[in-house]
Amino acid sequence: MNIETITLPKYTWKTPILEHIERYARDRFIPVLLEDTANFLIHCLKQYNPQSILEIGTAIGYSGTIMLQTCPTATLTTMELEQDSYDIAKQHFQEFGVLDKVHQYLGDAYIVLQQLAQQQKKFDFIFLDGPKGQYIKYLPLLEKLLKKGGILFADNVLFKHMVDGPEFVPHKKRTIVVNLRKYLNEIVTQPTWQSHIYAIGDGVAVSQKIKE
Repeated sequence: MNIETITLPKYTWKTPILEHIERYARDRFIPVLLEDTANFLIHCLKQYNPQSILEIGTAIGYSGTIMLQTCPTATLTTMELEQDSYDIAKQHFQEFGVLDKVHQYLGDAYIVLQQLAQQQKKFDFIFLDGPKGQYIKYLPLLEKLLKKGGILFADNVLFKHMVDGPEFVPHKKRTIVVNLRKYLNEIVTQPTWQSHIYAIGDGVAVSQKIKE
């Protein structure tokens, strides 16, 4: 597995609403996007300027707000399993003034992705940050939903370096680690994708769809 490093410009992006969401998450021990990963996500968004974004894992709307702040003309389709997080994210989108650009789905991501694929929806950019052990299961649907030339940005793919390092993998984490390794192998070896894996945050895989 080839893990790359990259030097990025440092973007200024922490607006008051994002700082508010950060504080909300920190006070309640809710994990949100790591700062280095957010900076890299912004870099990719600025590079590709997507107009339609799909997000798997809304949580409380932190990453979605970052993406819409970076791409103010884009629309965001996002899905979340937990009702409380869905409601909080909706409130945050409203406070940021982007609710009219957001299509929120409440439910299991795999079912929602199936529905979007059946509707023949297509997206320029996909941000994958849902259950890590499900990435490989989602991949065929994500391939259908992504336009040719589009970008699949997957977070946490090294999973605390259990995926690429010598660290002991606890039994309850083994399925996640095995499935993440399958996901990385698929995006690196299949001709559909041109992929790079970066040692940023908890590991990021950026894949461009180069074939239908």
